[in-house]
Amino acid sequence: MIVETLQEQTTGNEDRYRWAVLATCCLSVFMAGLDTTIVNVALPSIQHALHASVSGLQWTIDAYTLVIACQLMLSGSLADRFGRRRVFQIGLATFSLGSLACSLAPTLGWLIAFRGLQAIGGSMLNPVAMSIIANTFTNQAGRAKAIGMWGSVAGLSLASGPVLGGLLVSGLGWRSIFWINIPVGVITIALAKRFVPESRAERPRRLDPPGQVAVIALLGCLTAGIIERAHIGWGSTPIVTLFTVAALALVALVVLESRRHEPLIDMRYFRSVPFSGAALIGVVALATLGGFLFLNTLYLQDVRRYSAFHAGLLTIPMAAMLAVFSTVSGRLVANRGPRLALIMSGGLIAGGAILLIGLSAHTATWYLIVAYLVYGAGAGLVSAPITNTALSGMPRDQAGVAGAIASTFRQTGAAVGVAVTGAIIASSSAGFAHASHAAWSVVAGCGVMVVLLGMVSTGYWALATSERNGARLITEINLTSEGAR
Repeated sequence: MIVETLQEQTTGNEDRYRWAVLATCCLSVFMAGLDTTIVNVALPSIQHALHASVSGLQWTIDAYTLVIACQLMLSGSLADRFGRRRVFQIGLATFSLGSLACSLAPTLGWLIAFRGLQAIGGSMLNPVAMSIIANTFTNQAGRAKAIGMWGSVAGLSLASGPVLGGLLVSGLGWRSIFWINIPVGVITIALAKRFVPESRAERPRRLDPPGQVAVIALLGCLTAGIIERAHIGWGSTPIVTLFTVAALALVALVVLESRRHEPLIDMRYFRSVPFSGAALIGVVALATLGGFLFLNTLYLQDVRRYSAFHAGLLTIPMAAMLAVFSTVSGRLVANRGPRLALIMSGGLIAGGAILLIGLSAHTATWYLIVAYLVYGAGAGLVSAPITNTALSGMPRDQAGVAGAIASTFRQTGAAVGVAVTGAIIASSSAGFAHASHAAWSVVAGCGVMVVLLGMVSTGYWALATSERNGARLITEINLTSEGAR
């Protein structure tokens, strides 16, 4: 009896310990996710305070999303090699320090630079937190529940950004949106030190500096070319140079990564049609979210002359639908597979964007809310099927790396969405409302692409390529391991 009681107490203590680890990781993902969307509602205030152009506002958003996209894979490798808790705490400290610096930024240039510093820390949070959760919850059922809760918090953070941002900007000014990260970061660092165990991969992946440089050159030059071409012109030497470097970086990345033993981005994954489809869907779908938040914020505050708080309140329907349908999507994928969720997602994204194509300064509020509800439902449905499709047929020990690559494509999509929609606005001589019609058309087109890519990447032929590639990967990995021994 005494032994059984002690065993029950030990099990209870272990469970509380695990959930404390999960709570710590959820705090980190909430903080990083919040900063993806909270800054959008502050853009008009930043524009007026720091005399920013449209391209300056684009860089304020994209400095964060681009750096995260470039650093995700590297941060995961560093955590596996040098310790997940150590890298996690460094990420929290860097993110908090970057947030403090952003709140003190004297000029737009400094703000953009400090947003990049924030993102370096942010890149060490989500992938490392996922590894910590996977190593803490060893039971499959418990792990699935923990990852589900973690994903729900991630969705909640994205949905909360515009509302919380509007409240802070209206009450305390735009700098306050960065203050909120500092106490949360300090608390999370303390919790990590207290509860998160240190862990490393038994066989950490080698670092890949050439691949990392190629990724940075590709994403950085591509985004810079899209943003700046509205001011300089397509045929100008700087823009041509940027796109040329991006093209060369893409070629170099494919060649280098195909020949490396342990590449940053394993090109073998792309032999699977579902994986390639999920990567493209991630870019296209998240481009619509980045574009939506960027366009909608400027429309509500610059065209409709609403306060940041009022604009945030009007965004609640979209945010609520995004959060609700993120949960619905997980259940739909579990019961019906990813195909239906992707088709519904793309259709709703396109439908919501089509409703916004004819915006004017006098569009009825009820009409805006309907469009926001439709778009939010579509945006919420897309995340779970992307992850499911990306991991389809992958060997279990490759799922983490495959998931990280898919996350990189999603971050890239968010950056490209802001760059493209902002470039359309900046290159037009018409007023914002009229210029946004073309941008909303692009968002609608992206929704249609989600439908088409979803159908192609979830068909019988696509699934067959996934199964063949998974079997081939297992064989190649086993042969490599035997050769290494």
